[in-house]
Amino acid sequence: MSTVSLTVDGIPVTVPAGATVLEAARQAGIAIPTLCHDPELTKPGACRLCVVEIQGMRNLPASCVTTAAEGMVVSTCSPAVVEARQTILDLLLMNHPQDCLTCHKAGDCRLQDYAYEYGVRQPSFQGERHNYPLDDSNPFIARDLNKCILCGKCVRVCEEVQGRSVVGFAHRGFNTRIAPPMDVQLGESDCVFCGSCVSVCPVGALAEKQMLGLGRSWEIEKVRTVCPYCGTGCTIELNVKGGKVIGVTSTPEGEVNGRALCVKGRFGYNFIHHPDRLKTPLIRKDGEFVEATWDEALNLVAEKFREIKDTAGPDALAVLTSARCTNEENYLVNKFARAVLGTNNIDHCARL
Repeated sequence: MSTVSLTVDGIPVTVPAGATVLEAARQAGIAIPTLCHDPELTKPGACRLCVVEIQGMRNLPASCVTTAAEGMVVSTCSPAVVEARQTILDLLLMNHPQDCLTCHKAGDCRLQDYAYEYGVRQPSFQGERHNYPLDDSNPFIARDLNKCILCGKCVRVCEEVQGRSVVGFAHRGFNTRIAPPMDVQLGESDCVFCGSCVSVCPVGALAEKQMLGLGRSWEIEKVRTVCPYCGTGCTIELNVKGGKVIGVTSTPEGEVNGRALCVKGRFGYNFIHHPDRLKTPLIRKDGEFVEATWDEALNLVAEKFREIKDTAGPDALAVLTSARCTNEENYLVNKFARAVLGTNNIDHCARL
């Protein structure tokens, strides 16, 4: 593989040919702010916050779309670069709600972090401001277009990762916004509720509706585990506060799925603390269900299996397995049905 060598903030860096200046800087351990960039998506160079100064170039190019070249000398924090980033943040904040005290994204918002880092306390420009109504039509996703910075990450992840193209850029100029076809509400679109758009949004424009108001980012402990809904084995992070699961999010480090989750994996967690959830075995006594120990329940099931097999034959029994189980568990159920019960009446919910 051919490589190129360049210098970033005085640090020599060697990267594969075709790598961007942003990738070279990150390889050198140098942080460059980004809002629209995502390593899994195409590079639009939209937000321009990642501008750098390159010796011999008149302008300040966006590092996420500038290919590293041999001998290039890059400065990521020169006075001109810092001033440009401050101006970009100033322009973004000009039409952005200043409601960080009540925004659910506070503490986990890139725009907030960068405004703090670059000392942009309040917008310098005054003008017309958007006042879009909140889109509450989707059962799982809340949209506040007033907070949208038009980074386009939700558009790209929906098109490039999910292959759905549910949302895109609508209108022009100051009135540009993210919308489904015909500018309908998200709940009226072809959205399949995967939530990938929420996972990439850098600000508070998109949120998991079920988690709103339940906890700040610094109050939440994230526990990495495996989604129980099927045998794929997707990695999920349980958001825990006060000993209760208040939400599920994905992580780019998921070995099987990355950030992608289906609607059940991301939003179907309410059963955990549901008052109707069964937590102990129940057996029927005198026409009523009463709690029992596992030994009592399993012995009763074994007794009934034996009784049915002896009186009606093994083919009077049938076994259904679940895609929630592992392949090994389903194999054991298969062996139990054929070798112990003596029946070939076995089926699986994912067979079709």
